[in-house]
Amino acid sequence: MTYQLLDSPRQRYAAGRRLRKRVPRQAHAEWVVVDPSPERLGPLDRVDRGRLPNLLPEKRKRMRKSPFAFYRGSAALMAADLATMPQTGVTVQICGDAHVRNLGAYAALDGRLVFDINDFDETTIAPWEWDVKRLATSLILAGEESGLSQSRCEDTVRVFMRAYREHLGTFATMPFAALSRYVIARRPGSDLLDYVFHEAGHVTPAHNLKKLTVRRRGHVQFHDRPPALERVSERTAAEVLRGLDHYAKRLSPGRAHTFGRYRAVDVAFKLVGTGSVGTRNYVVLLFGNGPGDPLFLQVKQELTSCYAPYLRHAPLVRHQGLRVVEGQQMMQTLSDPFLGYTAFGGHEYLVRQLADHKAALDPAGFDRRTLVEYAALCGEVLAKGHARTGDAAQLIGYAGPSPKLDRAIAAFAITYAEQVRSDHALFHRTHR
Repeated sequence: MTYQLLDSPRQRYAAGRRLRKRVPRQAHAEWVVVDPSPERLGPLDRVDRGRLPNLLPEKRKRMRKSPFAFYRGSAALMAADLATMPQTGVTVQICGDAHVRNLGAYAALDGRLVFDINDFDETTIAPWEWDVKRLATSLILAGEESGLSQSRCEDTVRVFMRAYREHLGTFATMPFAALSRYVIARRPGSDLLDYVFHEAGHVTPAHNLKKLTVRRRGHVQFHDRPPALERVSERTAAEVLRGLDHYAKRLSPGRAHTFGRYRAVDVAFKLVGTGSVGTRNYVVLLFGNGPGDPLFLQVKQELTSCYAPYLRHAPLVRHQGLRVVEGQQMMQTLSDPFLGYTAFGGHEYLVRQLADHKAALDPAGFDRRTLVEYAALCGEVLAKGHARTGDAAQLIGYAGPSPKLDRAIAAFAITYAEQVRSDHALFHRTHR
């Protein structure tokens, strides 16, 4: 029996370079701002179908706050726009909602704090440039929200793209086994990472216990503070816990054994994020080795990825929660040990720990130095995720050693940020 080896990195680099003839790098700069009309916001209305109607006013309220807040809740609108643009045809596992608030620190299985993408609701197999353009635009909007000039914000996109290209170059020649172990953890001279990890160090189960619960008649239970946190009926709680029984059966034997040592004591409904508002999202409090060992799980409804209607070859999805689990494990080096999925009540769910040592940066706190450092970190993280799930040699062959792609993506991000501001103004007028 004979086996065929992969082409060498050099050969795949050359294949990526040839793609420039079909889709020049400058083509990624092309976006013309679309005049606002009620029909333009149609993708946003479509993704709200199947959500809880009583919570949609809260989602719209959050999206009206600012252009960046609107951007966080309008991935579906950008997906429709990206699908009209030139595409290289090179696909990877994309985050799907790559923006600066969806990267951060969290605790891995071995207890280490690592920095990575941490939101995968929209993940799917799609063109790599869709993630790049979404994250680049978020740097513009986040920088403007923190008071930086447009030229400074544009500089950060170029920093992001340079870091993305440079790390793709590194990953292109790295053994696949080494790439699978590549983590972004504490490193000398990174004040920004030190700050993020310091903040993450405070977000513990004990912290959540103090923040989210109260002791009544000798029992610990969640606060009842609707709409942010709301107790559920006994019937709903029982349904969620039955869903966790099915979830546990899909865990590896070791993790299932650990989970089985915890006992659930309360269930609540919790609002999260911006784009996720309106989905069914439950939190479950469990205790293990006594009252000092709380475990918080999030049971989060997953809908179809907003990119699915625009994919030429959409992957077969058996379960939306499983789609998110697999996408997360593909892109992250180290994932939540309690990551899993379940279904109940006719809906599909992701299960994960609730904010265990999880922290992200607030764009309002960015200044010129921190935004530049953060942009470089974003480039490294996204390059790692794309290299793990695609062909880094082909990608860097297309991107090349020059800043030509950097300039194109920066030009796109500036123009598309203008589109977002126009769409936000339209949304503010039409969605109350």
